Amino acid sequence: MFTAVIVLHIIVSIVLIIVVLLQAGKGASVGASLGGASSETLFGSSGPTTFFGKVTAACAVIFMITSLSLTYMTTAKRGSSVMEGVQSSEPAPPQETPAAEEPLKTTEPEKSGSK
Repeated sequence: MFTAVIVLHIIVSIVLIIVVLLQAGKGASVGASLGGASSETLFGSSGPTTFFGKVTAACAVIFMITSLSLTYMTTAKRGSSVMEGVQSSEPAPPQETPAAEEPLKTTEPEKSGSK
């Protein structure tokens, strides 16, 4: 099942990319690039604009559904959280250092000579 959804997702992704690239920009005549007169177009008398719009919408819906189902299937298999092994961001309490048995003796340098 998982493999079938991945294959469908890849196919829909490729079709969606091709359909979006085939669409013309604003003001461009799609009919001129695909056959000329609007009554003799490849996609019927309504023109390619509505056909590409419908195909794009259908591919987008299928793409969203496969994306959500792949996400659900992946997380359902794992069953654990991503944050499971992360430690808390609270700082650790300071550790007490053991008291020294004898305080360190500091020696002052000898004063030499007179002024």
